[in-house]
Amino acid sequence: MTLPAPRLDDRRFQDLVDDAKRFIAVSCPEWTDHNVSDPGVTLLEAFAQMVDELLYRLNRVPDRLYVEFLNLLGVSPHPPAAATTDIVFWLTAPRPHDVTIPGGTEAATRRTEDRPAVVFTTTDATSVRPRRLTHIGSQPADAEPAVRSASRLGDGRLDAFSPNPAVGDGLLFGLNDAAGAMAVRLTLDCAVRGVGVDPLAPTLRWEAYTGSDWTACDVVSDGTGGLNQAGEVLLVVPRSHAAATLGGVRAGWLRCRLIEADSGAPTYSASPVVRSASADAVGAVAPAVHATTVADEVLGLSEGVPGQQFPLAAHPVVADGTEFIVEVGAGAGWESWRETDTFAGLDAGERRITVDRSSGTVRFPPAVREPDGSLRAFGAVPPKGAPLVVRRYRIGGGLVGNLSAGSLVVVRSGIPFVGRCENRAAATGGADGETVEEAKVRGPLILRTRDRAVTPEDYEQLVRRSTPGVARVHCIPASESGASGEVRVLVVPRVAIGEDGRRELADLQPSAELLTQIRDELEPRRSAGARVLLRTPDYRGVTVVASLAARPRVAVASLRTAALQALYRYLDPLTGGADGTGWPFGRPLSAGELHAVLHNLTGTELVDEVLLFPADPDKGTRGEPTQRLEWGAESVPFSYEHRVRVTAGV
Repeated sequence: MTLPAPRLDDRRFQDLVDDAKRFIAVSCPEWTDHNVSDPGVTLLEAFAQMVDELLYRLNRVPDRLYVEFLNLLGVSPHPPAAATTDIVFWLTAPRPHDVTIPGGTEAATRRTEDRPAVVFTTTDATSVRPRRLTHIGSQPADAEPAVRSASRLGDGRLDAFSPNPAVGDGLLFGLNDAAGAMAVRLTLDCAVRGVGVDPLAPTLRWEAYTGSDWTACDVVSDGTGGLNQAGEVLLVVPRSHAAATLGGVRAGWLRCRLIEADSGAPTYSASPVVRSASADAVGAVAPAVHATTVADEVLGLSEGVPGQQFPLAAHPVVADGTEFIVEVGAGAGWESWRETDTFAGLDAGERRITVDRSSGTVRFPPAVREPDGSLRAFGAVPPKGAPLVVRRYRIGGGLVGNLSAGSLVVVRSGIPFVGRCENRAAATGGADGETVEEAKVRGPLILRTRDRAVTPEDYEQLVRRSTPGVARVHCIPASESGASGEVRVLVVPRVAIGEDGRRELADLQPSAELLTQIRDELEPRRSAGARVLLRTPDYRGVTVVASLAARPRVAVASLRTAALQALYRYLDPLTGGADGTGWPFGRPLSAGELHAVLHNLTGTELVDEVLLFPADPDKGTRGEPTQRLEWGAESVPFSYEHRVRVTAGV
């Protein structure tokens, strides 16, 4: 909470009027009509109103002094954080030459009447390089692969798996080179021989070889019905894909592996047969950020004095991992002035700047007059008349950038042979800029933490400071984790929420980049002997089945939609719970509190029944109904396929 700001005068309008009336009885006893209809009382109330406004402004003084104190400590609001994602750019048709998607390419959502387009910009250039299938083979489980040229399949067919298919059998495809961060289309002609499998949900996993291990590919579509008919398989190959040697052949290897089926799910009783196969590169993956790049902006001319400040043309400035540099003209060349957190301790000749990313202000080193009258410089001063240029920076960010998968579908930059784009995964990490009120809350925590992690609150504060991409953080100290010296830090990233109020379980997993950023912040500040483990919370699937009765003349469909949204919102890891700040870690769930949530909906006449089911989102199963669910200290609920039945009112 914020430091308490005292009220210098706590009297309000009515207090002033009452005090004046009491004073009348002493100074003017003959004035006995104190009703509001008396003209004299009207004048008193007008006077009290003016004094009340003065007292309001007076009571703002402690709050202003508090803010100024935080400014002296260097506490400034955090700028917005920009969401990031990978965007797949699809070619209109395979090309015999490289197609480059340059850095700075813009992709956006569709613009609607009430919602502007959200624009993402690629951070690095990428290329679609021609690829072709050179080899094909099979690899039974725990056996060496048998590889042959893709141009000849022996007698015109290739058994994908063993005669009696077993878990671990694989069908190999060798490309002429690695296809990391590209989309590959495999065109297969398969006979209807792989009987026993569900063609809509085959027990297959597509993988790419990294040189040491197999990594899962993102399957965009599979038109082969589980290798049982002619069709195409679209894969997005991970960046780690590398050329390697298998079966004595060096190639960029992809694999279709038979995996274990869920309980009761059908699997192969006979091996599929491949009659012909080919491959093409049809797209490329580029990392993108919710920001716009500003290039070669002229700040102005230096006045040659310490402590100069220059505003940027646009703000807020997004921290995208690229160093902010100001180029200063010096003679026939340019000198680079690099960003620093503080000018404290700098030598007089160091070329450093600070950047207030929220307000977009660039500051050059100041100078302080010492008690003996000398002037001490904390960094170099650009020469008078020198031009100041910022080569590049990015602006943007905010929660609006946390988009669901498949939202970025418009290519705003014209690129030859590129027809469309899409983000296969949700864009995460976007956060709005910190408000002054939020900065005021953070100020005392900075004084208490002071760049070291001892208490659980210290760890949580440092994680929040490391990146705005963290929505929630919870620290379990060594005394509760059960392991000596082990501190567990649970991280929930900022992720997009769908129009139906739901989140995807895969989006709630923090990225490797986010965990690395947090680890770099905590490692030098942890206590000696403490071992910090960054973990994802234990998301426990919950399915709620409820029956409601609607009030008369209430639309059943609308009430059902509102009930589902209320359940998803209340059981949300980020915005759930009674206070709307996220479900408390380890807190149990009872059906009774959901009765209250549903009964408070406009249009609900009666809540007939609420049942809770523990669910497994990965397997799509749920357990036995219960009235109460209890979890461990690292657990939060995850809503999975709630069901609501609404009956019409009479």
